[in-house]
Amino acid sequence: MSTLKTIQSALISVFSKDGLEPIVRKLHEQNVTLYSTGGTEDFIKNLGIPVVAVEDVTSYPSILGGRVKTLHPKIFGGILNRQDNQTDVQQMEEFQIPQIDLVIVDLYPFEKTVASGASEVDIIEKIDIGGISLIRAAAKNFRDTVIVASVDEYALLFELITSQNGATTLENRRLLATKAFHVSSHYDTAIFNYFNEDETIYKESIAHGQILRYGENPHQKGFFFGDFEAMFQKIHGKELSYNNLLDVDAAVNLILEFKSDAPTFAILKHNNACGLATRNTIKEAYMAALAGDPTSAFGGVLIANQKIDVETANEINALFCEVVIAPSYDAGAISILSEKKNRIILVQNEVALPQRQVRTCLNGLLVQDKNNITDNKEHLKTVTFTAPSSDEIEDLLFASKICKNTKSNTIVLAKNRTLIASGTGQTSRVDALKQAIEKAHAFGFDLNGSVMASDAFFPFPDCVAIAKEAGITAVIQPGGSIKDSLSIDYCNENKVAMVFTGTRHFKH
Repeated sequence: MSTLKTIQSALISVFSKDGLEPIVRKLHEQNVTLYSTGGTEDFIKNLGIPVVAVEDVTSYPSILGGRVKTLHPKIFGGILNRQDNQTDVQQMEEFQIPQIDLVIVDLYPFEKTVASGASEVDIIEKIDIGGISLIRAAAKNFRDTVIVASVDEYALLFELITSQNGATTLENRRLLATKAFHVSSHYDTAIFNYFNEDETIYKESIAHGQILRYGENPHQKGFFFGDFEAMFQKIHGKELSYNNLLDVDAAVNLILEFKSDAPTFAILKHNNACGLATRNTIKEAYMAALAGDPTSAFGGVLIANQKIDVETANEINALFCEVVIAPSYDAGAISILSEKKNRIILVQNEVALPQRQVRTCLNGLLVQDKNNITDNKEHLKTVTFTAPSSDEIEDLLFASKICKNTKSNTIVLAKNRTLIASGTGQTSRVDALKQAIEKAHAFGFDLNGSVMASDAFFPFPDCVAIAKEAGITAVIQPGGSIKDSLSIDYCNENKVAMVFTGTRHFKH
C-alpha cells in the first residue's frame, strides 16, 4: 500500500494568522475542502476563498464563550479514523463524518501571557483545550493525517504541498507529528510549571536547540539547548563551540558582578578569570587585565561591562582571542575586530538569566538556586584589631566577586582593583594560595599592600601566615570554622586586617 496521500480536506484553526495566507491559497488552488471556525474562518472568507464552518459539520454552535468549538465526534472522527480499517470506514459512512486529511492549528500563547504579568484569570483562559486535543489526535494518526502545530512549520508544509502536488509521504507525516508532539509537550510543561509548588518534581522543556561541531572533545557529540539569539547578537566570526559556550557563560556571570561599576574588563580561560581590572576607561581596564596574565590570555574569551571603542579594539586586535563580548561597540571597533576571520564578536543583550542551575549527576540531575549573593560593605564584619582601610575594602570586595566566580578551591589576590593572580581548582587551599603567589611573582607583581579573598573558611592559620609573608595586608573570607580563632589570632599578632562575610562561595 502506498504511503503517499493526497490532501483533500483540511481543518484550519489558529490563534495567529501570520504566514497563513499562502498556504490557504495553495490549498484552495489544489481543490482542498477547507473547514474552520471563529476568527480563522473569517480570515479565510476575507481572502475570497470558500470555507465550511465547523458548526455546519457538527450541527452544534461554539459554546461557553468559545471554550468548546471543535470538541465533537464529527471532527475528531474525521481526524482519528484509520483509513485502512474497515470498521472505521463503515462508521465514517454510518455517522456521516467528513474525512480530515490535514490539521493546521496553534495554541493560545500561554507562556507569553504568564511573562506579561497578566492576572491568573487571563492566564487560565490561555490554557488551550481544543487546540491541544486536535494536535494530539492528528499526530497520533500520522499514518493518515498531516498535522502542522506551529507557524515554524508553515514553510515546510508549503514546500511539501507545492513540490508534491498536495501529497505527503509517511516520512513527511511522521516528521510533522514529531514536531507536533514537541509543541504539545512543551506547552504542557509550561502549564505544569506555572501551577507546580512541589520542588521535588522537576520538569523542563527548552524549545530551541542546535547541533555543535562537537562536545568538550572532538570525539564527543555536543548540543546547545537555549535561545542564544535572545542573549546575543553575533556580529562576526565562526560558529561557537561547546567550550566557547562554557567560557561565554562564565564570562557573562562574572561581568554581571561588575555591571554597575566603573569600566571593567575581564579575560577568561577555561571558565576562570586570568585577567580582570576596573579603571577609568575601558582601554585602561583592558590593558590592566591583560597584564595580569598575558600568557593565559592567548585564545581566551574577553568581556567588557561597557562599550568597546576604537582605541580598545586596536589593542585587542593584537591578541589572538576566541570571543569578544560587550554591550555595544563603536562602528570602527567592529571593523577592526572583524579583521580576524574566525574571531567571534558578540553584542550582549539585556536578558534575564535562569535562576536555577542544573547539571547531570549519577543517574539523575542536581538542581540548585543560583548563587545570587554578592558580598558588599554591609556584609563585612571586621574580626581583627586591625581594620581594613577604605582602599583595602574596595579591593577586598573586588577580589570577592572574582573569587565567587572561580573554580574551588580558590584564592584570589588583588590590588588597586586589579586581579593580580589566582589559584584555581586546587584540592588544597594552601596549594591555591601558593599557586597564586608564584603566578603573581612570575608576572612581576609586587604583592605588598595587596589583599586576599578565599571562597571558604580557613580551618588553620597556615594560609594567613603564607599571605603575610608574601606582603598581603588584608583578607576576606566567609568565616565559620570552629577554629576561626587560630587565623584571627595570627592576624592580630601580625597586624593583618581580616573581615568575615558569612557567605561561602564554593564553585565546582
